[in-house]
Amino acid sequence: MNVPLKRWAERIPGGMMIVPLTLGAVIATLAPGTASFFGSFTGALFTGALPILAVFYVCMGATISVSALPKVARKGGVLLGAKIATGVAVGLVLGHLLGEGPVTSGWFAGISTLAVVAAINDTNGGLYMALMGQYGKAEDAAAYSVMSLESGPFLTMVTLGAAGLSAFPWQTLVGAVLPLATGILLGNLDRELREFLGRAVPVLIPFFAFALGASLNLALVWKAGLLGLGLGLAVVAVSGMVLWLADRATGGSGVAGLAAASTAGNAAAVPALVAAANPAYAAAAPAATVLVAASVVVTAITVPLLTAWWWRRGRRAQGA
Repeated sequence: MNVPLKRWAERIPGGMMIVPLTLGAVIATLAPGTASFFGSFTGALFTGALPILAVFYVCMGATISVSALPKVARKGGVLLGAKIATGVAVGLVLGHLLGEGPVTSGWFAGISTLAVVAAINDTNGGLYMALMGQYGKAEDAAAYSVMSLESGPFLTMVTLGAAGLSAFPWQTLVGAVLPLATGILLGNLDRELREFLGRAVPVLIPFFAFALGASLNLALVWKAGLLGLGLGLAVVAVSGMVLWLADRATGGSGVAGLAAASTAGNAAAVPALVAAANPAYAAAAPAATVLVAASVVVTAITVPLLTAWWWRRGRRAQGA
């Protein structure tokens, strides 16, 4: 007997992140005392998002090749810079309007600077690479080796600080990037270690997603539904335009820029990590996690459609 659970989950955009997160949220909503009732390893699985994420970023860092960076620094650096600039600009505007906390009432209840910045700052690398494999050039695909430095909460913390919101102690900022930096060092010192650690990256995603979901209350999710849709579309529209212009400025067709206008699955973990580092964001983190997870799904659907449309438009213009 074989039940194709993995294949079913992967049919859903961001499924290996979204399905476990939803399962954890359902259990936490219907049986909120599960973690404390069982305790031990079961309780740790419900509450251990941060330790699992620490391991995840070490393993992810190991997949980043330093030797590849010079070849693609121009393309990847420009796209990464455009991402950072967009996040800072949005953070400045929303930080002035909203501060660190979420909107507490009305149609926009739950939206926060943290949610928007986290959704913008991290590109879905798997989606980008898949699209570049079909529509892009080799250097476009390789550019993600630079853009992958977005991964984790470090860039979001820096962006929030640059936007004039609560700053983070330097120890916290360094601590946020150390696991990723350690992985980069290990992976570049030993190719076998890179392969060994890299294999764990997709395996860890559903585990930290489940733990994140276990911290959510689904009674609030329906309120975030339309907001999540709106956030995802806004990420594609705003960051897509900026990244398209950046790609064109470096001699590209714009395809790579559009393909990068998505939200990474692991970005849903960033609000909780930021709140753990600075309690000023604790009130915003739960709703932000749901909103960013929704943005993962929305951008995973819309970005391939937009990228394919622009690629076909370019081919027609060339008479191909």
